[in-house]
Amino acid sequence: MIKYNLTCKCGKTFESWFSSSDGYDTLWKQKLINCIYCNSTSVKKSVMAPNLLNKANVVSKNEKFEKKIKKQLVELRKYLEKNCKNVGDNFSHEVRSIHYDKKTSQGIYGTATPEETSELLEEGIDVATIPWVNETEN
Repeated sequence: MIKYNLTCKCGKTFESWFSSSDGYDTLWKQKLINCIYCNSTSVKKSVMAPNLLNKANVVSKNEKFEKKIKKQLVELRKYLEKNCKNVGDNFSHEVRSIHYDKKTSQGIYGTATPEETSELLEEGIDVATIPWVNETEN
């Protein structure tokens, strides 16, 4: 599909969509394109700029999205640090203790290897891996 700005001999300009540039040419030659204001078939394409995304626009949108995600991860980290206990490398042991001994505990966070995380998940223990983003990171 392609959109053209069309100009009539009556001086009015309007837009219309066509299946292709050739589609417009075929309809124009058969005098099947009419002005929406005066119904004249004396209609011609006018010059228009295509609406193309350039690489800079795509990069800019990606950068904005990445900054938004980073901000949310930093906020999550601050929340966890404020409201949960850091058990460090002892995370797997602590989370199993809470799960199997039915201990009530405030939330915890810490570090676990990918293997430890897989084992915890296989045991039915809900854990999540979260990127630990520093505010100062780019």
